[in-house]
Amino acid sequence: MAENSVREKQGRPEISRPVFERTIKVNSEQAIRVIRKSYDRLIKSLYAIDVILRIIGEEQAIDELETLVSGMISECAQQLQAEKSRLDSVSSENGITEKPIYTHPTEFKAQIASPQIAQFIELIKLLDQLMMVMDTLWLCQIVSSKQCTEARYQWQQRLQKLANRIVTIERLAHRAAYDQGRGEEVRAARIESGLHTEPETINENDKETLPNEENDQHSKI
Repeated sequence: MAENSVREKQGRPEISRPVFERTIKVNSEQAIRVIRKSYDRLIKSLYAIDVILRIIGEEQAIDELETLVSGMISECAQQLQAEKSRLDSVSSENGITEKPIYTHPTEFKAQIASPQIAQFIELIKLLDQLMMVMDTLWLCQIVSSKQCTEARYQWQQRLQKLANRIVTIERLAHRAAYDQGRGEEVRAARIESGLHTEPETINENDKETLPNEENDQHSKI
């Protein structure tokens, strides 16, 4: 089966699609981990939702799915921004103006092939900014090590869980297309677009969460 997939891919020209290429610098370990664990898998799912499923699906249904995904990302962005604004106020109240430097910042090249991918990249950048404020407060002894550790973990997990939900949406849509008898069209479209013939799977390690994480989204300062 694998050999057949390779032959099919080699026999079909890949689709030339429009992309923006950008180099993104992230400082915090939490943003770096989201990139390492979730980014590649997520952008494949977002691309599949935005392009592949549009090829074989009803236009209205795909638009609704895109709206759903964009809404999920936007909601997470609003939560991140609200927390960053709160911590910025704490910094201002304590007269803190200094910002830390990071020992091992990372640059990664992003190919933006859909509006939702652009949204998620902005989400990673926002997480990075939030973590920088949190780290500043910790270094200045405004927050405890425990508060900082829990906040780092919870916000990192928030983005990884969002990525997992989007991957799951792609899998459900992919399965629904097969149930509708459109499996061969889906398979051909994925191959032509340089994607795997099946959606990515979610590793059990990616589902790890802290107890009561949903109820305690961040430690109050």
